Amino acid sequence: MILGYLALVAAALFASAAFYVNFAEQPARLATDDRAALLQWQRSYERAALMQASLAMVGFFLGLAAWWWQGRDATWLVGALVMLAPWPWTLLVIKPVNDRLKAMTPERAGTESRALIERWGRLHAGRTALGVVATALFFWAVVAAR
Repeated sequence: MILGYLALVAAALFASAAFYVNFAEQPARLATDDRAALLQWQRSYERAALMQASLAMVGFFLGLAAWWWQGRDATWLVGALVMLAPWPWTLLVIKPVNDRLKAMTPERAGTESRALIERWGRLHAGRTALGVVATALFFWAVVAAR
C-alpha cells in the first residue's frame, strides 16, 4: 500500500505546486510592469518546469507501480496516466507560448509579452486541473483499497 500513498503524495505535491503558480505567482507577476513580468516569468519558468516535470514523472511511475503491485485496480492506472498527461499538454499546447516568451528580451516586453503571459497562465491552469484529477483518483484508490 505504500506505493499508493507515495503516488498520492506526489500527485498532491504536483497539484499544489501548479495551484500555487496559478493562484499566487501568476497574479503577482501580472501586477508588475511588462518588463518585470517577463523577467520574472523567464527566471521562474526553468526551475518550476524541472520541479513539476519531475513530480509528474514520479507520480506516474508510483501510480503505475501501485496498479501493478496492489491488485491491478484500474483507478491507479488511470491516475498514473493523468499524472503523465501534463507532459504532452505542455509539449503540444503550452510549449509554443513558452518558446515565444523565452525568446523575448526584456527590452521587447510590452503588450505582446503580457498577452502571452496571460495566455500561458490560462494554459497552465490545465496542468493544475490534471494534478487535481490525479490526486482525486489516487485518493479514491487509497480509500477503496482500505
